[in-house]
Amino acid sequence: MFETHVNPGPSMVTRVVVCLIGAVLFSGFCALGIWQVERRAWKLDLIDRIDARVHAAPVLAPTHDDWENVGTTRDEYRHVFVTGIYRNDLESHVYAATDYGAGYWVMTPLLRGDGSVVMINRGFVPTDRRDPASRDAGMIDGQIIVTGLLRIDEPDGTFMRDNVPAEDRWYSRDVRAMAAKRGLNPDDVAPYFIDADGGGNPAKLPVGGLTKIRFPNNHLGYALTWFGMAALTLVGAWLVLRRRKDDGSDADFD
Repeated sequence: MFETHVNPGPSMVTRVVVCLIGAVLFSGFCALGIWQVERRAWKLDLIDRIDARVHAAPVLAPTHDDWENVGTTRDEYRHVFVTGIYRNDLESHVYAATDYGAGYWVMTPLLRGDGSVVMINRGFVPTDRRDPASRDAGMIDGQIIVTGLLRIDEPDGTFMRDNVPAEDRWYSRDVRAMAAKRGLNPDDVAPYFIDADGGGNPAKLPVGGLTKIRFPNNHLGYALTWFGMAALTLVGAWLVLRRRKDDGSDADFD
């Protein structure tokens, strides 16, 4: 007669250890999933707020008295305007890669009536138009109103490359370092720059209005991954702890 034995399963110590490890992993994965859900809610709120700023009517760019309060949370991508005179003789060029190809952002100081300076990203020029003499029609003289999106200073450089002020090589829009290189007093330069929308430039070069606003939002996928890992932890613990029937290798016959 064939008899089937039931494997009593792991020992009590093993069960306790497996339960503890499973509980820690399950709690950790659930916490990470909840964190990603919260991050997703924060990101969606941020996208809504930035979209509202971008499409709002332009407001006056922060003046010198308000510079100490300028920050990413309050001001990034605000639609602003500023009045002043371009110092075309002091423009700087920042390496850029755009849909138009490789070239430069043209950063030009704008002198305001109170003596302060706001750096304006007038837009993109291809490599062969870097020289201001090659785009004389776009060198605007006299008082002008510039509208665009407020951006926060980008000191030092990028993740991959550092700015080299001594050689006038720029990879990020470090406005105060650029100003110092051009002989301006950095204390007179706003801690932000403005991405101009290109209006008021009949020459259409530099090409303005190229600001790209992208906020990757993969948090839902990350949350589902962590919650899935939590579920797999429960399944794994159950497989380890459950009583199993022998596979017949130890079967007895009468």
